[in-house]
Amino acid sequence: MVNERARLLRVWVDPRRCGYPADALKGGGSMKYKIALRESEEGFSVSVPGLPGCWSQGATEHEALQNIQDAIKEYLATVEGLLEGATVREIEVQA
Repeated sequence: MVNERARLLRVWVDPRRCGYPADALKGGGSMKYKIALRESEEGFSVSVPGLPGCWSQGATEHEALQNIQDAIKEYLATVEGLLEGATVREIEVQA
């Protein structure tokens, strides 16, 4: 029987391969994102709750994790492009 429950994992994205958020990543740091990994009869699907619409899949868990890293990089590059020409500010939210 396939486990339909999602597992939350973290993936690391190499900031040298994506441009957003550039200020937070100066010096070659990394970003961490929680992901939801679901196993199905076709393989694995994975989504990033913090990045709406960012998802991928793979035949194996390893392939799905590799694919979501690429999807996150592309997602963030798209966001960076959408911000071009806009006045961008950051706010801090306390827990």
